[in-house]
Parts: sequence; structure tokens; C-alpha cells
Amino acid sequence: MKHLIVFPIAVRSLLALGVIAILQLSVAKIAHAIEIQQVKSPGGITAWLVEDHSIPLMSMRFAFKGGWANEPEEQQGATHFLAGMLDEGAGELNSKQYQTRQKQLAMKLSFRARADHFYGSFQALTKHRDASAAMLADALTVPRFDDVPFQRIRSQIVLNIKSNSQDPERVASKNWLKLMFAGHPYGRARRGTAEKLGALTPADLRGLTKNLFAKKGLKIAVVGDINADELGKLLDRVFSKLPAEGNITKLVEAKVTAKPAVQIIDRNIPQSVIQFGHAGLKRDHPDFVPAYVLNFILGGGGFGSRLTEEIREKRGLTYSVYSYLSPYDHGALFVGGASTQNARAGETVKIIRQELERMANEGPTAKELADAKTYMTGSYALRFDTSKKIAGQLLAIQTDDLGVEYVEKRNELIIAVTLEDLKRLAKQLLKPGALVMTIVGKPEGVDAKEAKGG
Repeated sequence: MKHLIVFPIAVRSLLALGVIAILQLSVAKIAHAIEIQQVKSPGGITAWLVEDHSIPLMSMRFAFKGGWANEPEEQQGATHFLAGMLDEGAGELNSKQYQTRQKQLAMKLSFRARADHFYGSFQALTKHRDASAAMLADALTVPRFDDVPFQRIRSQIVLNIKSNSQDPERVASKNWLKLMFAGHPYGRARRGTAEKLGALTPADLRGLTKNLFAKKGLKIAVVGDINADELGKLLDRVFSKLPAEGNITKLVEAKVTAKPAVQIIDRNIPQSVIQFGHAGLKRDHPDFVPAYVLNFILGGGGFGSRLTEEIREKRGLTYSVYSYLSPYDHGALFVGGASTQNARAGETVKIIRQELERMANEGPTAKELADAKTYMTGSYALRFDTSKKIAGQLLAIQTDDLGVEYVEKRNELIIAVTLEDLKRLAKQLLKPGALVMTIVGKPEGVDAKEAKGG
């Protein structure tokens, strides 16, 4: 099955350095087409393919259903650990041999664990495609987990955990998530703890691969110098030996805290790092696209957003302030952050609350909506200007279950958002009175409320 997407890339306005201003660019008449093929291998494995034979290179992105939130409590950190171990030897090749062979083939391979999915990234030259695919298959099906690289990677993660414990932004994020997802796996630290990691064994990781790497729920996107028939054969070579279904821990729906709180974590640093937010909207919510536009205007649009304008530009309280929507499979958050001098923390918190309240009560202006639409629709094509980006976008569309036609209709969804939609949604989504804040530093003018520091 083929689906043709034509992008008239007319990026006629961008937010120069984030300030809403119309900039006429020379790329106005660029156009390119992306033909998405839905390929099914002889063994029944499906993937989305965009052929591009201009460069002898293939990029693949894939995702298994299940991430660090699905790991057993006693094995916290195992999924992140696994992501660091899969290119440390597989099949007949030990760690050094595997790494050497990767370089010889000019092959790129990496893995990443997220809350709900386990991601892989694979890139291979056409002339070495089969050999590179065999190495990927070995990494997924016969990883070695030899003792020397096992101990080395574990030590690196433990050092990283210790380093992050001194990073105020990571401390704020970690503790804020614990408040928001209290008692749910989403509130855990994705890297686990030094104690939990110390108890893990190669057998634990080997068992995790058997439970996590399965054909059911597997999503794949491929872009580059390969046709549908060739891809079908490659998919079977890489993924056919995986079990039909995995055995990951099922997650219950997260109950996002609705009780306002201010948590102060005392650190002897010159600035206060602030993380704030409340419940958000999941990706399949019918109002997600309007919420995305609303957040762009509020704090997601960089220098053109209200939070940046009011807190940085007008008052010079911070270098950076932002907000974004963070949907999980079993919960959703509206998240924001900023940092400021300790002496001005109270003022910054006050303005954040005021701007959320103003947006909730009044909604955005017609000009703000028009500018947001211009930027968001004009810049969308820039997400598809490299094979790597295209594969990443197509994989994200699959994991979000948006359908192959989403690439074509996405800008239409943005354009269809009305001012009335945003004013209605602002009242429903934004809850300044329900904000949960975690502040790391020595903030002045802020009182902790119903939350203990950690």
C-alpha cells in the first residue's frame, strides 16, 4: 500500500529568535513529495517505507511496546541499562570485536529506553546493508552481556546517577515527577538507583530482552536506498526470530495529582530552578491539537511565547522559560520550567501563575493564533528534510497511532483550530490554582506548601 504526501514547503514566516515577526525566506517555492509505502514482509512483519535512492544509505527507526515504566520494581533501571549494553557484544563477537566491526561497516546503532517504548536507531550503507542487518539481529536476539562490559556500563550509569543528583534541573524534574505520579511507575527514576543497579545480573537483562523484544507492538520506519521487496527480506532477517508476544508488566492508568503544592529542595546555589505543571491531555484526546497550539502560544514557542515575553523580555527574570505537553500512554502532564536568581524566585513564581491565569481567563488573541499557525504549518516540512528526521517522524506517528494519513492532514488540523476552541480549552486545561511546583535552590519569597524537600 502506498500513500503519497506532497509538501509545498512555503516557509514564509518564522519567529526570528523567537520574536513573532514575518521573515520572507528564499525557500518559498521548494516542494518535495514523500511516498509512504506500508510494507509487509513474507514473515508478516510490517514497516513504513520511504524510498530515496539518491544516497546509498538506509535509516531505520523502530520501537518495541514497553519501556522503563514496565520493568519490575525490583529491577528499576534495567531497561536503561539494557539500552547501553546491546552494542557491547553479540553472537560470536565480544564487545571490542563488535565495536570494531561496526566501524568497519560504517554502521550506526543505538538504543534508548523511554517510559512506554524501547527505541532503536539503525543506519547502514547499501553495500554493507546485509552484514549490518545481521549485526542488528544479533544485538536483539543473542546479546552477550559479558562481565567486563557489563561492569563497565553499570559503573558509568551509577556515576551518571551520582552526577545527576547534583544537577539542579534534574533534581527538580525527578522530584516533581515523583509528586505528579505518586505511587505510579511513571514517577520512578528511569536510570534506577545505584542499589537497584548493583543487584542486577546478566541473567536479568537477558530475561528482559525475551520479555520486551517481541513482534506484537513493534513499529518500524525505514527511509533510504532500499525497495519494498528488499526491505521485506531484511525485516525477516532482523526480527523474525523474536517471539510473537512479550511479557511486560501491564501498567494501570496513572492518577495525576490534582492537589496544589510547592516543594522546596534546599541547595546552596545562586539560582532557583523551578519546575511546575499539572495534569495534561493524552495524545488521543480530541483536543490535543488545539492544546498543542495553545501551549505554543503560552510557553512552547520560544521567544514568541507569552511566558518568555513577560518573564524574560519585559522583566529580565530568567534566561529561559518554557512549557510543553507531555503525554504518556497511561497519563498526561502539562509541564513548565524556568530558573532565576534566588532573590527573584518569588516574583518569577508570581508571574508564572498570573500568566497562566490570564490565558485561562482570556485565551490568546487573534494575532497570537494567526502567528502560531503560520509558524507551525510553515516549519512542519523542516521535520522531513533528512532521512533520519523522516524515519523519526514516521515512527512517532506509528507509536501514537495517528495513521499514515496524519503527515498529510497535520497542517490542516492546525489551520482548523479556532480562537473559540482555544478560549474554551484554556479554561478547561490551565489550572493555575492546581499548580504543583518543585524549586531547587534557596528561593526567596516562596513558601513550601504540603510537599517535603528531597
